[in-house]
Parts: sequence; C-alpha cells; structure tokens
Amino acid sequence: MDLSDLPGGTFGGAGRGMQHHGLRRANERAVLRAIGFNPGLSNAEISRLCGLAPQTVSAILTNLEKSGLVERGEVLRGRRGQPATPFFLRACSGFAFGVEIGWNHVDVLLLDLHATVLSRRQARYEFPQCETVIDLVAKWTAELGAHLQEPERARLLDIGVAIPSNLVAKLQRLDAPEDAARQWAEIDLGAVLKERTGLDVTCVNDGSAGCWGEFIALPQPRPANVVYLLASSFIGAGIVEGGALWEGAGGNAADLGAMLVPTEHDGPQTAHAIASVGALRQRLAAAGKAQETHLPAQWDWDAIAPEVDLWIADSAKALAQTVFNTATVVETGTVVIGTMLGDDITARLVERVTEDLAALPVTYARPPRILPGQLGGLAPAIGAAELALLRRHF
Repeated sequence: MDLSDLPGGTFGGAGRGMQHHGLRRANERAVLRAIGFNPGLSNAEISRLCGLAPQTVSAILTNLEKSGLVERGEVLRGRRGQPATPFFLRACSGFAFGVEIGWNHVDVLLLDLHATVLSRRQARYEFPQCETVIDLVAKWTAELGAHLQEPERARLLDIGVAIPSNLVAKLQRLDAPEDAARQWAEIDLGAVLKERTGLDVTCVNDGSAGCWGEFIALPQPRPANVVYLLASSFIGAGIVEGGALWEGAGGNAADLGAMLVPTEHDGPQTAHAIASVGALRQRLAAAGKAQETHLPAQWDWDAIAPEVDLWIADSAKALAQTVFNTATVVETGTVVIGTMLGDDITARLVERVTEDLAALPVTYARPPRILPGQLGGLAPAIGAAELALLRRHF
C-alpha cells in the first residue's frame, strides 16, 4: 500500500522556511527538520520541501556543517541532471536521556541524534516511590553520561521524561502506601531533576512519548496521521496529526484507554480494564496462575496459554472498537499497536485486531492499517528523548 494514498497523506517533516531577513534561525530549523525526517536529501530536494531558495539552503547547510550538526554523504551519480550530494544528521551532534517512570519500572537510556540507544539502565518495583525513582534517575544519568567523550558530553543537554499524567490518581490501584501519592503530588519533578542533573528536563505523557517514538520508527514515506496504542500496565496511547503530536492543553489529550467499549456480560468497560497487561495479570491471578515477576520474559507462557488466548481475543475486540471510535474523530490510515509482552504476542494481537476491525458492521472507504509497534516497552523512553532533541534542535 502506498502511504501517500492514506488519509492525511505522508509526512515530509519539514516546516516551511521564511524568506525574510532576520529569520535565519527559523530557516535553519526547517532545514534541520527536513534532513532529520528525510535522511539523504539533496540541496535541491531540501529547497523544494522547505520552500526556500537553493542559495539560501546552500548557505544554511554550510553553517550547519561548520557547527557539526549535519554531514555530507557520497555524491549520488547516475541521476538526471547534476550529481547530487545527500545530507544527513551527525549522530554525535546531539544526545539526550530518555526516562520512563512506569507503574512497575523505571527506564533510563541514552540516545543520539540518529535515535540509536547507546546505553540503558532499568529497575523494577511494586510501585513508583518518588525519592527512590529520582535517586535512580540522577545516579544513572551521571553514569551513562560519563561514558561520552568530550566534546560529545557538551552536546548532552536534555532529559525527556515519560510519565503517566494520572500517576497520583492511579497509585491507589497498585496498593501503594498513602504517602506515595502525596509525595508525587507535592513535587515539581522537572525542577528537581534539573537541580540534580544540571540538564534541561522535558516531561511528557508516557503514551504521547511512546506514540512519538513509534512515529519516528516508521519507515519512509512516513504517514502524517498515526494513532498509537500500547498494552502496558494500563493502555498508553497517543495521536500524531499532520506530523505533530496531539498533546492537548493538559498534556493528556489521547487517553484512548479510558474509552468505554461494550462487553457481553459486564456492560461498558474501559479499554484499560480489558486490553492492558494489568488486566491480563488480574485474569491470571483469578485463574490461580499469578506470575510473581513483572518481567514477561520470565513468565511460564506454556502454563498460562489458555488465559493468554482469551485475553488476546477480548483485547482485540476492545481495541478494534477503540480504533474505530478514534478513527471517526481523527482521520487516520495507520494505527500502531505495541505491547510489553514480546513480538509474538504483539503480532497475534495485531492480527486479531485487524480481523475484528474488518468484522465491525460499518463501512470504510479504506480501513486503517494496523501495524505492530517496533519499540515495544522501550517506546515511551525513546520517544521522550526524541522529543527533547526535537525541541532542542528542530
């Protein structure tokens, strides 16, 4: 399927440049964004994409090369016209930490400007305790950053933090002590982490961060509109529309897991209550097959196969309805579904959602494609780092 035929078309990634004296920085950002989303563009292609004169783009590229942000590839010969020189971001020209503060884990990773994960730390817990999490993030960012050599360390400026917007409200579901929620409610996380690390901090909803990470991971031509769902402790979700992350005024605009879906016996339920990994753990506990660890890789998958099959079937129905309801509001041709349960479970879930979506008694001009996520449970941390780099450089 040609992505250009999907609703919303494709996303080239470039903002329009501005032909006006004094707007050099805006034009630089437009050129950087074009190269970042479309590696290997030539001067002429950047000019057409950004709406800037070729000589303007040439001057900007020269300055970006001198600053170390972009580099030239080998000259492309054999095309019509003059040989073209492709341009790429330099991987070592920018770094950021990505942090996910989850319900049962904290992840910290170091990312370069090519979105390559260079190193990672992770810890598991029964619930997120504020002081412990902050101590771990401060310790691990110091350790991982120390592995960079100068001048690379000077280009490490940011931490992107993916965190549930409703962390305080939902802590009670994890049987956390009463003071745990109070500590999170009273703290300015961004300010504290900046004081502890000396880096600028960008906090973003975990579902939105995961959505951005999976959006960047999509191959070219990248669709402009994407809906994202992640089966984690709850359902993480996000929406990209026109190449922009839809965050909303409160930063939690795409809580698609809170959408009500009908069930056969229990009436309307949220997608969280049916299709999350938390819901699967509850199902296993009710069957007397509770898995003690939060690490799915260590679960006894053979023993729990019947319950997993039922969970996939019920989850697929709930997510198909969630996808349909979302697509009636946000026109999209691409839905990415990820899980924390590994590639096999993710693939099975995507296949069932595709089947159940097609079986709904509705008529699509063209139903959205359902794709498996490529980043799994790392999507929120990767996306948080990418958003920090985006807002820094692009």
